[in-house]
Amino acid sequence: QVQLVQAGGGSVQDGGSLRLSCSVTIPPGITLGVNCLAWFRQVAGAQREGVGGIKGDSGTAYYADSLKGRFTISQDNAEKTWYLEMNRLKPEDTAVYYCAAAINIPCPRLDRLYEAGFNYWGQGTQVTVSS
Repeated sequence: QVQLVQAGGGSVQDGGSLRLSCSVTIPPGITLGVNCLAWFRQVAGAQREGVGGIKGDSGTAYYADSLKGRFTISQDNAEKTWYLEMNRLKPEDTAVYYCAAAINIPCPRLDRLYEAGFNYWGQGTQVTVSS
């Protein structure tokens, strides 16, 4: 079965950096295309919010306005692994981060992310930024 497996995360001081990864595992013999991948985050008790996304074919990335310049999304198509590089982290970035993929479905708009546009999700990983 298709799986999105996240790695990275953890605890960091205010101003520090972290990198998350999201590896897509597709069973052998099955051809599936990752049309785009996005990152979301969720604080306990709040709605999940979009961080940004990237188109699989062009590598064009989009970001939430408040995160532009600090977060970078990249991809290694050969390894089917996506990355979220987070720099100059702030305590308000503390959340559980999720990757989400649109596999064999059209890529939803990435400039305004909605959970419903993605059909596969990673397990989530905690990022804690302390002041």
